[in-house]
Amino acid sequence: MKRSFLALFLVYPLLLIAGDDDHKSVTKEVLAQTDSSWDGNRLPAYPEEPPFISVVKFTIPPESRLPWHEHPMINVGYLISGELTVVKEDGSEIELQAGDALVEVVDAWHFGRNDGNVPAEIVVVYAGVEGQPLAIVRPEPDEGEDSK
Repeated sequence: MKRSFLALFLVYPLLLIAGDDDHKSVTKEVLAQTDSSWDGNRLPAYPEEPPFISVVKFTIPPESRLPWHEHPMINVGYLISGELTVVKEDGSEIELQAGDALVEVVDAWHFGRNDGNVPAEIVVVYAGVEGQPLAIVRPEPDEGEDSK
């Protein structure tokens, strides 16, 4: 009974907003559904600690590049506008256009690059645990050191 009430509580406001006949115009599009990141590697198991979800919008300026970094948890991005290329340390890459979803690599060094002439806006959802960093940035080598 509680479940039915909850479902009605969640759906009824949508019906009021849309009107009785308009609710049929609601559409659904699955943007990503997988057990693997974009490079084909299986996603890790969820931690046993209580989940902590973060939703972050990034704006990456035109003709710019993010630093090398890795994510210690599963995360998924949706590119709202612009274009973005994600490059892994092994040289593999994926090019995204506005409207693309990306299941990001976990525990793998990579960077994002906006080669376009407009900002790239991406919303990323991180499924981690409280206190866990969203990303770990790899220190850039000092001048004179070999860079990877």
